[in-house]
Amino acid sequence: MKMKIFPLLIISIFFISCSQQQARKPISQTNGNFIKESIERNKILIAKEEKLIDAIIKKDTLKQYIASKKGYWYKYIVKIEENTLHPKKGDIAYFDYEINSINNTAIYSKEDLKPQKYIVDKQNIMMGLRDGIKLMKKGETVTFIFPSHMAFGYHGDDNRINPNEPLICTVSLNDLKQDTTQK
Repeated sequence: MKMKIFPLLIISIFFISCSQQQARKPISQTNGNFIKESIERNKILIAKEEKLIDAIIKKDTLKQYIASKKGYWYKYIVKIEENTLHPKKGDIAYFDYEINSINNTAIYSKEDLKPQKYIVDKQNIMMGLRDGIKLMKKGETVTFIFPSHMAFGYHGDDNRINPNEPLICTVSLNDLKQDTTQK
């Protein structure tokens, strides 16, 4: 009889101890202030950058700037008027470019960056260039003004480009090879 009571006693103690436990409260709690503050900081940063970019555009009275749907501006240095193809996903774009600060001080020259080979939308490059190259035709040269969120963002490039730095990039699309595998 003692053998039958002992297991019942153990099981009873287990159930009683489990029923009295409460869930732990989280160590830290968030009230959403960090996100709200981050949004406000970004709004201020974008407004400041747009003011700088607007001043550059107003000062350059010789060229017409075009506002892109993605939030950057560009002007043609060399424009091809004939109806030719624009790069699309999978095409190979061969281009040269240089990167300048918003004050038009050289950060990377064409020689620093060397000629580029880019498989459109299949390789990782600066967000603004990824979109801007698709607006170009073979033989064109375009100057883009990218706010920092379309350039290297809050991180920079760990070398010469600082965090949250808007950039001016001049790109020459030298050649374009169509992707023949896509239908």
